Order: sequence, then C-alpha cells, then structure tokens
Amino acid sequence: MFLAIDAGNSNIVFGFYDEAKQKWAHELRVNTHKELSVLKLEKEVHLFFLENGIKTDKISHVGVSSVVPEINPIIKQFCKEYLEKNCYWISGKSYGALKVSTARPNEIGSDLMCNVAAAHEMFQSNCIIVDFGTALTFTVVGDDGKVLGVNIVPGLKTAIRALFSNTSKLPEVELKMPKSALGRSTTHSIQAGILYGYTGLVKGMLETIQKELGHQCRIVATGGLSSILTNLQDSFEVVDRNLTLEGIKLITLANSLPNNKDQDK
Repeated sequence: MFLAIDAGNSNIVFGFYDEAKQKWAHELRVNTHKELSVLKLEKEVHLFFLENGIKTDKISHVGVSSVVPEINPIIKQFCKEYLEKNCYWISGKSYGALKVSTARPNEIGSDLMCNVAAAHEMFQSNCIIVDFGTALTFTVVGDDGKVLGVNIVPGLKTAIRALFSNTSKLPEVELKMPKSALGRSTTHSIQAGILYGYTGLVKGMLETIQKELGHQCRIVATGGLSSILTNLQDSFEVVDRNLTLEGIKLITLANSLPNNKDQDK
C-alpha cells in the first residue's frame, strides 16, 4: 500500500493507494492548525487505522507534499515513530525524474507540481488544472509538461471567512449552491454572491487563458471543493479529487531507490 501525505493550509490529507486493486482505497483529513502535535496526529491516525483495518507494515512507500513548513518536523517525526518509515519529501529536485518541469522549481508549490505530474500523465497534452483548495489555482501545462503559468485567487472558504471575519453582521455560511442567483436572505445573498460569482470567475479565467494561448486545452478540476460549483461541471473534462495524491505517488515512485526504499529528504 502506498501512503500519500498532502499537507496543505487547511488539511493534511492521508491517501492510501491499494496496489492490488489499483485504486485509492482510504482517505483521512486532519485539520491543519497551530496546536497540532505528533501525539495528536498519532491519535487521529491510529483510530483511523483501527476503523479501516490498516496495518503500518503493509505500507510500502510514503510520499509527502507539504506547503506548510511549520508542520514538516511533526510529519517527519510521525512517520519515523508511528509508521516506522522514512518518507520521500517532494522538492524542487524531484521533478527531473518525470517529464514535467517549471522554470522556478523551488518557488512553485509542491502540491501544484504534483497536480502537473498527474495531469500530464493523464492527458499527455496541454491542459489547465483548476484546484479548489484554500487558494483557487489555475495551473497551465504545455504539451511537453512544462508549466506555462499559474494564477492564484482566494479559495471559496477563504472568501467566505474573509466576509465573516471582516464584517460585523455577516455570518459564516455553508458552502451550498443556491437555486437562485438573487439573494433573498443574508445567508442566501452570501451563497449566491460567492458561488455564482466564483462560477463566473472560473469560466472567465479559463476563457481568457485559452484565448491568450490561442488553442483549447484539456481541463481537469481537483481539490476538496471541486464539486461545490455544480454549474461548472460541463467546463471540466475530468473532476478528480485524488489528482494531487496521484501526483505524489508518481513523483515518489519515480524517485525511489532501486531497492524500493524511500529516502528521507
């Protein structure tokens, strides 16, 4: 079993890939917060392992993508103490083993490069990856796997929280697509404004990018919130929540040692 750990600003995602069944069999999300400790992480993961019958000795490889440097020591210690394994840390040096590249390998987020690796493996042609996470990102990839550019805007939850945090009377609302774009209550008004607004943002960004490139692109959506904007489903050829996890797996295995033991980077 392959374990992919995707440490983001909102969640740490643990994805378990079953090689025998060739599918992502289990997923655990742990909130990323300042109070996170090795002990707390071990407790959450241990309970999940018990509930799903996962044994640490069945995990063959561990790959990690992290965009939160503050929690990296915690994850490293967790892997060594609880999993009793070294983990492969994806960095700017990791991409040479695959047909994907970026002009700034140490600047672009490893999560975005994992998306690039998985999308290029999927399409083998130019594509746009729309990742609905803490930030909403558009990563543009050429036929040769080179990153042509990245656009970043605040994510859906980030936008909702910004309204809630910076206004006295506006509540934090559920991310649920309303039936009408015309708000008839405060909650409805925020949902309509954010969700229909972001629908237009995504469509406009995709149109603008492809117009500038001068050709159409394959488009894949990913991220935990990729299914929220239901009006966008026709805009994506593929919606794959596991795209980042798949990229972690591809990059880790491509960089593994011949004896199939990962290095602690």
